[in-house]
Amino acid sequence: MRGNLPQNEPKMQQWWNEVDMYRKVQEQQQGKPKFILHDGPPYANGDIHIGHALNKILKDMIVRYKTMQGYDAPYVPGWDTHGLPIEQAISNSGKVDRKKMSVHEFREYCKDYALKWVEKQKEQFQRLGIRGDWEHPYVTLDPVYEAQQIRLFGQMVKKGYIYKGLKPVYWSPSSESALAEAEIEYKEKTSPSIYVAFDVQDGKGKLPQDASLIIWTTTPWTLPANLGISVHPDFDYVLVEADGRKFVLAEGLLEQVQQEIGWEQVQKIQSFKGTELEGMTCQHPFYDRTSLVMVGEHVTLEAGTGCVHTAPGHGEEDFAVGKNYDLGVLCPIDDKGKFTAEAPGYEGMFYDAANKPITQRLEESGHLLKLSFIKHQYAHDWRTKKPVIYRATEQWFASIDQFRETMLEEIKRINWTPEWGEVRLHNMIADRGDWCISRQRAWGVPIPIFYCRSCNEPLVNDETTEHVAQIFEREGSNSWFIRSEDELLPAGTACGCGGKEFRKETDIMDVWFDSGSSHMSVLQTREDLQSPADLYLEGSDQYRGWYNSSLITGVAVNGHSPYKGILSHGFTLDGEGRKMSKSLGNTVDPTKVSNQLGADILRLWVASADYQADQRISDAILKQTSEVYRKIRNTLRFFLGNLTGFDPSSDAVPVANMRELDRYAMIQLNRMADKVLKAYEKYDFHIVYQAVHHFCAVEMSAFYLDIVKDRLYASAPDDAGRKAAQTVLYEALQVITRLIAPVLPHTADEVWKYIPNTSLMSVQLAEMPVVRTEVFDAEIEQKWSRFMEIKDEVYRALELARKEKVIGNALGARVTLYPTEETAAFLRRFDRLNELFIVSQVEVMAHDASLPEGLSKGEFAAVQVEAAEGEKCERCWIISTDVGQHADYPQLCPRCTDVVMNHHAE
Repeated sequence: MRGNLPQNEPKMQQWWNEVDMYRKVQEQQQGKPKFILHDGPPYANGDIHIGHALNKILKDMIVRYKTMQGYDAPYVPGWDTHGLPIEQAISNSGKVDRKKMSVHEFREYCKDYALKWVEKQKEQFQRLGIRGDWEHPYVTLDPVYEAQQIRLFGQMVKKGYIYKGLKPVYWSPSSESALAEAEIEYKEKTSPSIYVAFDVQDGKGKLPQDASLIIWTTTPWTLPANLGISVHPDFDYVLVEADGRKFVLAEGLLEQVQQEIGWEQVQKIQSFKGTELEGMTCQHPFYDRTSLVMVGEHVTLEAGTGCVHTAPGHGEEDFAVGKNYDLGVLCPIDDKGKFTAEAPGYEGMFYDAANKPITQRLEESGHLLKLSFIKHQYAHDWRTKKPVIYRATEQWFASIDQFRETMLEEIKRINWTPEWGEVRLHNMIADRGDWCISRQRAWGVPIPIFYCRSCNEPLVNDETTEHVAQIFEREGSNSWFIRSEDELLPAGTACGCGGKEFRKETDIMDVWFDSGSSHMSVLQTREDLQSPADLYLEGSDQYRGWYNSSLITGVAVNGHSPYKGILSHGFTLDGEGRKMSKSLGNTVDPTKVSNQLGADILRLWVASADYQADQRISDAILKQTSEVYRKIRNTLRFFLGNLTGFDPSSDAVPVANMRELDRYAMIQLNRMADKVLKAYEKYDFHIVYQAVHHFCAVEMSAFYLDIVKDRLYASAPDDAGRKAAQTVLYEALQVITRLIAPVLPHTADEVWKYIPNTSLMSVQLAEMPVVRTEVFDAEIEQKWSRFMEIKDEVYRALELARKEKVIGNALGARVTLYPTEETAAFLRRFDRLNELFIVSQVEVMAHDASLPEGLSKGEFAAVQVEAAEGEKCERCWIISTDVGQHADYPQLCPRCTDVVMNHHAE
């Protein structure tokens, strides 16, 4: 049994495909309790990366374990296939001119591109040994999937959860589309930081005409949209004189502002509560209009001046407070991020480029009190990596408030791994605003809404959505762009106003609505699956992504969560703990690793990592993992190599008839199995890894196997002691092969083919081992654990003797022990100490015997190592004075002579 994983794994996978292993497993498990791990769909764009591999391998290990534990655990892989990156890839390919083709033609290119990557990624995932229904995956562009998504949308409409409204939303000028919170990432950005004076126009008799309120902002470009100033009703505000001018600001920020602006002397004139400022007006610093002073709870003393520049068209809180005062909404920015005619002097200018001229204008008019620059975390479009803005536009929203409390209650019922996931999703749901679900793009599922051409009112109801769903089910969503309104609507459809002509909505749904519909489009439509799923397993970024959108849609239409459990993992970093990026050149290609080292090495790395945190991977780490793999594999090879001629049905020795050493090995085997099975239940794969590795490297290779090699190699084939050792090896082989099968499926199946008396064609059709608790014996465990400590002391002395050339190897040694009184009594409980210490001769002196000169006692004994007396038996290598007693076998010891003579006699 050779390693050679890069060559052997593809052959094993080919065999799995030829026998249709996935189907065989599913047929065997039919009728058993179901365990559904629902696959969060990766995006069909580009080769898989190490994060994909981590995620898919974790899922595969769970599904394989659950299957062997007695569950019907189907695994249906999926793909997310809509969205901007694919649009951009097609547009940037140079192969198409988007302006010269219709929307549905462009969408066909997007579809072909997505499906090409689905097939490519499918191959790459299968190379990792992921078992699943690869012949029937789910893809979000599938007509049946899209039809169910439309039906889900229709149910949310029916319940009153969908509405169209003018609101500030994240807007990406680089994508020319609205974005959801899940599509935002924060990166460092340098912005201007300005303090601006707004001169009082009407102080209501409380503020002098020559006073000014000071605002602070890092977005000067939003000043053309300013319609007001917000103050906190309960804060203390002061009128001060500084540099010969009068200013109003929050008293709690006065000292900070004084330092920032550089005022040398400040004199307080008057103080009042924020409520007293309400209703006053200020003059806009460069337009002929006023700014209303309002009160709002959103104002804080964390930074700024306590007087907040308010532009309802460019901020959620601004919009909310402006709505309270009927301020109106001004948003002089177009889809591309350029100023419109509503911002005189800046029309056609990109918003960010306007910061400088606006600041200069403020300086010229004397309203700019301070300009500096700050670095801060700023919202960016996670796809284009460009900054986003808040921009008030008409969009379709899903109302969260109407079922927020139900979602928060559901979150309490979910099983969370790690536990902090509950708090994270709770806070996200508790704090999130309504979900902007419309996008101004082409490649996605259309929002199935029509508008009356007479009154412009939207039309959407049970009949219209079901009619569209049925068309999509037959033809796919491209039919929305190919068919006319009359064809997409039920015959005889009329508006409430009597109008019978309609136009289609041109926006598509947020792609998170696509994947967030999978519980209805996949779990509720496939016979082999069921809803809710037992487990969703994704990266920790999905608390704001798929976990979030799935919970919203699930609770909205079903009243409960689409998942019973959440398991999240961290991200992959390089060996130095840095984030992976192509520019740094520190990425790890999982396909390359599989082809160079083997997929089982990568899978073992996944098992070794504490995946709930961020994991590191590098060539050095993979090399270390390969060494662990080699130790496990070599242990299994040793088992197999020493089972030749062993028939477990006739040769197995009952545990009660075994020597204590063998019984101890059986105890340790079952202790390990118990630990591993409990770890699997908790998805603690690093404990599985550690326990199996420790058992193979320490309990077996460094202790038990070392000792029983003599029995296995030198005893007669039918020797009872040899049969007992073989029984232990057979048991360990069966148990370990099953236990490692979810982690190392290629290796486990390879081993399985060589195990004597296995009726099943694959370990994948076997069950997890049952812990044999009847073998446990606390007294034996305690006795042999203590012996191992003494053995370690002897081993250290042997190593020193080897270095000093006293002996060549351990079998060349005679060991004399000068034990403590307690150790002397303890060692009297053991036979064959030379066999246990793996030396040729052992003598245990009395506890009060005099120590030879230069020898000192350790914790258990003083250990004297000398060259063994006698001749070396050429068969067993043990040195004794009995070698050569038989004339026909002058180079053998009496035991080996008997074995050879009996063999020849047969």
